[in-house]
Order: sequence, then structure tokens, then C-alpha cells
Amino acid sequence: METSHIVILLILLGCMVTYVPVFMCLFFTAVLGFLLFTDLPLLLLTQSLFRSMDKFALVVVLFFILCGNIMTAGSIVDKLIKVANKLVSWLPGGLGMAGVLACGLFGAISGSTVATVVALGGFMIPALLDNGYPQKYTLGLMTTSPNLGVIIPPSIGMILYSMISNVSLQGLFLTGFIPGVLIMLGVCTYSYFSFRNKKELVRMPVPSFKELLLVLKEGFWSLMLPVIIFGGIFSGWFTANEAAVVACVYAFIVELFIHKSMKFSQVKQITVNSAITSATLLIIVAGATCFGRLLTLQDIPGQITEAVLSTIQSPVMFLLIMNLLLLVVGMFMDIISATMILGPVFLPMLDAFNVNWMHFGLILTVNLAIGYCTPPMGVSLYITGAIANKDLIYVSKAVIPFILIQIAVLGLMTYLPDVVLWLPRIMGFGG
Repeated sequence: METSHIVILLILLGCMVTYVPVFMCLFFTAVLGFLLFTDLPLLLLTQSLFRSMDKFALVVVLFFILCGNIMTAGSIVDKLIKVANKLVSWLPGGLGMAGVLACGLFGAISGSTVATVVALGGFMIPALLDNGYPQKYTLGLMTTSPNLGVIIPPSIGMILYSMISNVSLQGLFLTGFIPGVLIMLGVCTYSYFSFRNKKELVRMPVPSFKELLLVLKEGFWSLMLPVIIFGGIFSGWFTANEAAVVACVYAFIVELFIHKSMKFSQVKQITVNSAITSATLLIIVAGATCFGRLLTLQDIPGQITEAVLSTIQSPVMFLLIMNLLLLVVGMFMDIISATMILGPVFLPMLDAFNVNWMHFGLILTVNLAIGYCTPPMGVSLYITGAIANKDLIYVSKAVIPFILIQIAVLGLMTYLPDVVLWLPRIMGFGG
């Protein structure tokens, strides 16, 4: 490793250690790297900054953020939770199953883990505790299940990976369904066996067909939102970008005129809040792009590729090391920054080990999703800890069984790629 590379790494790590915001760490490192190790003008970096945000693919992220905020402010979330409760809450551990099912339904619309934690955690955590569920189980479940928000499409992480790798976004979306369903099945199975002999837990009566029909009728407009999104995308009626806009318009119409749970006076505030969140995301993307430009000029991805190829010969070992590295990175970096920085570094290595680019996009997304629940920087840990008034160590211990389930699914899809690639293949999206 050259001296310049070591200096760049130390500047970046030094900034992060001093709690400088991630986007500023990336900008500062890129600027210093340009000044110290290149003869190029800083204007080139400025051009990279603006070009990184001038991409049509980012529109889909911005509108899915808006759609998630509309749902959170209105009653769509409540109705999704009611449907999930009625379907499974009569089983042993059923309310916990309803929690993970609700996270899957909400994640199929919002595309964000943080939005899912905020929207569902405040409701489900008190409900689980009030019905006699152990606090560790409750916090572990509602900290990790929102990871489905970025695993089940639409996923913000997948959108950014598609942008830097040029793989089919629709195909990448399709890879997320199988691991998402497997995680939900794993958590439901764990919940069933954990509580099947505990009679003291409050369990809902088995719903009659009439009751089930009634709750499905009440939640019809909410359940139609993911149907419209995925039906439109995969039928070819509209693109992923157009689907995000259609979802926002649909959500506004449902909340304002059908559910009538939102007032026109709230629309401005929801839009402004979404714009602020979107601006935060864009500035991270811009910082990561500038840093990536510096890495490219220094030929760091190429040198890393050569070093890896000279020491690792087996695809099995390559995938193992990539998973371990990404799990560690996820502990310290958010999914947006990590995808934008590490994606261009890893992509040149994939063909040498015969790793499908679409498959690796899913591996990257799931690893970094798990990072939301791992200390010291796991955002979900802090959110659920604040809701339940528990410290980081307590919540970190609570998530262990659920993290192990997700890691087991990660291992399965890593070494059996056909499990997740068959769906995009039969739909004609390659893979």
C-alpha cells in the first residue's frame, strides 16, 4: 500500500472518530486528497459533486421517502398492522409474528429501515409489552424486523447499487423477495417455539371468516398500495421511477379522501419533512461520489482487486471474506455511504470469481441492513432503546437471536445463488 493511500485512510478514519458527520468526512478527505496527491483542479471535484446528484435514478428514492412519510402521518400503517394482527395473532407468539409481518408489508412500500422502525416501533413495542411478551424479545424483534424495509423491495440501498452498477433495478428488486420471506418465516418459527407452552401470554381468538373479511375490507386500500407498486413495475405499465410517483399520489388520495385521516394543512409539512430527509440523503451521495472519484484517480480499487486476486483463489473464500468485511463495515457506516463507496471497489473483482453482479447487490444490501442493528453505530438500536428507555448494551443483547436468523438467511443466499436469482430469471430480467 502506498503512502498516499495510508494518508487518505487515516484522514477518513480520523474524521469519523471525532464524530464529524459522514458526508463531511467524505468531502474533507476528498478535498485533501485532491490537494495533496493530484495535480488536478478542485473544479473537477465540484463537477463530480453536481453530477452525482443530477441522476434521474435518484428520483425514485425521493418519492419513496415521501410515500413512507405520508403513510406514517396517516392511517395506512394502522390498517396494515390490524390486518397482520388478525391473520396471525391467534397463534402462539402471534403478536410477535404480526409485528414482523407488518414490517414486511410496510417495508414493501417505504424502502427504508429507519422509517419502518419509527412507524411501527412506537405502536408495536408497547402493544407487545402490554400483552405479556418479554422485553428482550420485544426489543429484539422490533429492532431487527424493520431491516425488511431495505431487503424487501423497493429498497433505497438496491436503487443506489443499481445506479452505480447498471444492473436491472427491476431484477434486483425481485432478488429481495425470497430472503425477505425467509427472514419472516424464520422469525415466526422462532416466535412459535419460544411461546407455544406459555399460557400466560394474551392470545387473540381465532378469527371467523366474517371477521377476517371485515378487516381485509377495512385494509383494502392500504393493501393495494404494494400491489400497485409491484404490479405496475413488473407488468411494464410504468418504470420504478414512475411507480414511486404513482405510490405518492395514491397514498395522498387514500389518506385525504378515503380514510380521511389526513388534513390538507398537513400536506405542506409532510412534503417539507420529506424534502429535508431527501436532502440529507443527496448530500451523502454527493460526498461518497467525490470520495469515490479520488479513489478512482488513485487507482485504489484496481490495486485492491490485484491484491485480492493474488491471495484468494476460491470463490467460496472470497464470498466469506466479503460477508465478514461488509458486516463489520455495517457496524460503522450507513447503507447509503457504504453502497456508494464500496460498490465501485468490489465490482471489478466479481467477474474474476464468477459472482453475479445482481447477486452481489443483494448480498451487499442484506449485510448493510444487518448493520442497522449492530453496535456501535446501529441506528435501529438507538431508536428502539429510546422508545423503551433502555441502553445500547441491553438492546444489543436483545437482538442476538434475530440477527442470527438473518445471518443464516444471508449464508443460504450467498452460497445458493439460484435460490434468489430464479425469480428475476423467469421474469426475464437476467441474473
